[in-house]
Amino acid sequence: MGNLCEGRVAIVTGAGRGIGREHALLLAENGARVVVNDLGGDADGTGADLSPAQEVVAEIEAMGGEAVVNGGNVADFDAAGEMVQQAVDTWGRLDILINNAGILRDRMVFSMAEADWDAVINVHLKGTFAPSHHAAAHWREVAKSGDVPPDDLFGRIVNTASPSGIYGNVGQSNYGAAKAAIASFTIITAMELVRYGVTVNCLSPGAFTRMTSDLPGFESMDDEAREKMGPRWIAIPAVWLCSDAARNVTGRILDVRGDTLGIAEMWQLGPTATQPDDPSDLTEVMAGLLAGARLNSDMAGRPTEGPGRPRLGL
Repeated sequence: MGNLCEGRVAIVTGAGRGIGREHALLLAENGARVVVNDLGGDADGTGADLSPAQEVVAEIEAMGGEAVVNGGNVADFDAAGEMVQQAVDTWGRLDILINNAGILRDRMVFSMAEADWDAVINVHLKGTFAPSHHAAAHWREVAKSGDVPPDDLFGRIVNTASPSGIYGNVGQSNYGAAKAAIASFTIITAMELVRYGVTVNCLSPGAFTRMTSDLPGFESMDDEAREKMGPRWIAIPAVWLCSDAARNVTGRILDVRGDTLGIAEMWQLGPTATQPDDPSDLTEVMAGLLAGARLNSDMAGRPTEGPGRPRLGL
């Protein structure tokens, strides 16, 4: 295996299972020392168990790497700060943050309880903001200290969105809203942190994991298909984004599904027109705009018409 991250110190949240586990293992295989964060709860966020994170640490140590367990709640602002400090206290630095922790509580909007909405938004969105805030504050302090030459400043944040957030998926309004917000958070923080040598990018992964095994399209997969959609494929671009080779790549959302890798292109301004000053005169203008606008994409990222989706024209 390579050494893309030799000497780096990384935090991976939600690293006890699935995609996060693969991130942690591949980072370690490439020379990084890893803080393996995981509450160890169920897919819906209930419960706690440190053993998955401990097992990943044991795997890393067995391959000759270095890793430590962190059982903090990423959506707890102070706990997120303690996680960043743990990396600095243990190895004297922090170079990489992969925000991966997440839960699912899928419901149609009319059936969704307030608690289901709050829990998913909290873990995904605040659980991305809180670690990023503390990591960014650390890197800003390093930059302002003058101890590191400007050309040697280094920080990497890799966030986790989803096709549900980028393209939209029925029954996941809480999850999709959080993931869409994370994509926007990525674009904005990339512009905010560039002066400190920090890149911020985002993955929109599709993989067979505990979280997706019951979802349409995944539940019927045979073993061969599951292997082709295994979570290790997601870790490959994640580790590359954490390397020196990706120093000029920031603010991007990568769509990763098995060995297929693409760039998810975000909102862009489409057709424009001059508004009339009376809403009764707007129909003809809107018909022209809608006829020339791109359709929304399906979960595969392809423009699609259908029930509940925009169509060309009125």
